[in-house]
Amino acid sequence: MRAAVVGAGSWGTAFSRLLCTASHPTVLWARRKQAAQDIASLRENQDYLPGVTLPPELRVTHALPNALQGADTLFLAVPSFAMRSVAAACTPLLPQGMPIVHLAKGLDPHSGQRMSEILSAALPGHPIFALSGPSHAEEVGRDQPTAVVLAGRSSTVGKELQRELMSPQFRVYLSDDILGVEFCSVVKNVLAVGTGISDGLGQGVNARAALVTRGLAEMARFGRALGARAETFYGLAGLGDLVVTATSDLSRNRRAGIRLGQGEKSADIIAGTHMVAEGLHAIAKLWALAQEHAVEMPITEAVYRIVHLEEPPDRQISALMQRPPKWE
Repeated sequence: MRAAVVGAGSWGTAFSRLLCTASHPTVLWARRKQAAQDIASLRENQDYLPGVTLPPELRVTHALPNALQGADTLFLAVPSFAMRSVAAACTPLLPQGMPIVHLAKGLDPHSGQRMSEILSAALPGHPIFALSGPSHAEEVGRDQPTAVVLAGRSSTVGKELQRELMSPQFRVYLSDDILGVEFCSVVKNVLAVGTGISDGLGQGVNARAALVTRGLAEMARFGRALGARAETFYGLAGLGDLVVTATSDLSRNRRAGIRLGQGEKSADIIAGTHMVAEGLHAIAKLWALAQEHAVEMPITEAVYRIVHLEEPPDRQISALMQRPPKWE
């Protein structure tokens, strides 16, 4: 497989290294010329993945045509808010039928569309896949065992990609529920912000466990209402990614939530870091979808009120605890 990885953040960098060490000729595209030059010369992405040495075979460029020339598979590792513009830039450069795998975990901030919807419209005729699951770049970049799910509608192409991506350190499962996998990745980020808020308030591990457990129920309820399969939410993209994102110190979304719980504003958090916490960007569209489909999502609503209405975090935790009694 000759791969192009578009996006040189932490996950794009780790993923390009993963491909390269599995003997796939790989080119990594960085948006900024200086960033591409630094990564190429230092063999390390000091801004996004410090301490991880990149193999000498990995090519790095800031010229998109150079990244895509000769590639037979495209991996898009850009934030959700950049997916539409990056897809438009790639459109005239791609050979017909080239498989496209996106690694983003969010919604379009303007339309609320999933990434596969944006890519299918921008790149008709290309098999579209989503790769998701519990996969912190810092651990993938250090060859620690990781399992993910690859979701798409073409089982033939999916099996080929699965075979190419599998390694002793990286296990890939297949799914045809791309809608469910994509919504898992969105909801789990918002829930991780919520658990971070609780941690920032010093509420303890009992509260964190309750938020993860009830958050999973909320995630599955939302998914079923929008047409996803229930089992997807109890797999790697759902439960697996929720656990790691809501509990790990490596999680950007949990760290953003901790800062919210400690009194910072979301706008300041977004402006003050070069890392993207997708949950902060997705919460408004997710809450709008929940209302549109009449899905009860109290944790999502609480996060929305804290992030966008700037309501006090402790008040929202109290409101969750004082909801009417229910059966589990």
